[in-house]
Amino acid sequence: MSVDKKNRRLFRFSLFVIGYMALALSWWTVLLYNKNNEAFVAKVALLEEKALDKGTFKKGDQPYHLPEYRDLHTYHNRQRYMIIGEGAVFLFSLVLGMYFIRRGYNKEMEAIRERRNFLLSITHELKSPIASIRLALETMIKRDLSKEQNLKLQTNSLKETERLNELVTDLLLSARLESTYTPNKEPLDLGELLETIIEKLRTKYPDAEFKLSQIKDLPYVGGDKMGLTSVALNLLENAVKYSRPAKPQIETHLIEDEGGEVVITIADQGIGIADGEKANIFKKFYRVGSEETRTTKGTGLGLFIVEQIVKAHGGRIEVIDNVPKGTIFEIRLPVDELEPV
Repeated sequence: MSVDKKNRRLFRFSLFVIGYMALALSWWTVLLYNKNNEAFVAKVALLEEKALDKGTFKKGDQPYHLPEYRDLHTYHNRQRYMIIGEGAVFLFSLVLGMYFIRRGYNKEMEAIRERRNFLLSITHELKSPIASIRLALETMIKRDLSKEQNLKLQTNSLKETERLNELVTDLLLSARLESTYTPNKEPLDLGELLETIIEKLRTKYPDAEFKLSQIKDLPYVGGDKMGLTSVALNLLENAVKYSRPAKPQIETHLIEDEGGEVVITIADQGIGIADGEKANIFKKFYRVGSEETRTTKGTGLGLFIVEQIVKAHGGRIEVIDNVPKGTIFEIRLPVDELEPV
């Protein structure tokens, strides 16, 4: 039996038990309330009989003037409120328990789905370059190839090796971000950093069109060069990835706003992100759609890494719809008082 089925059965059984307890509690509360009323009526009747014997009460009179009745009535009301109050508290506790069980169940199922998606994607991401490298090596060993053919296979193998290296780096970085990551800050010229990254991506994606605009005299930002490079690479490569099959057009803007923050915006003309997905895209292992229908490569770590690094720098990131289509990622970073050496 799968873990999903076991969890669903356990969840349903828990709901059944709590539901039964809630119904039983309600029934016992009503029963106790009625018994309390019956006991009060019986005690009043007994009080009237005693008062008749003493001559302090006549048949047909109301017992309200009797001190014993007033004490009895006060005690009865106290018991009635106690029954109602305790029943309400227990019922509220059970409902609250149902809520926490359901919330815990939903979180567990979400974690299971995320792990499943991650395992599916990571398996594909690992097998694909390994198979490609293995095929290239077997071809070079078994066949007598020309120098050009060997060079082509070697170049492709190096590219696949780089893919594996990037994947392992992302996995290690995501682990560090949850425990020991602290930005190693140095004064950075973000415009120069972005120009360098975009030039490399122009070589890697010759069919993509990259544009970079920035204001003059942009202040230096105190940041971790490797970390912010990873942020820019992830966002720019995502923009390329989700802009296909059309020609990717990515615009990057770099400004300083009135609040003294440096703002980086990366806009694409791709498929965009649905409103229902925007709250989840920065979660670890989360990917839009399902692994069975998704065609783009990835592990669901990229945007998680991006957000964690931005937060570690004291900044924030927001995703906005581009008009008429596509997505804009906006990053705001504080300007630290660091000057270049």
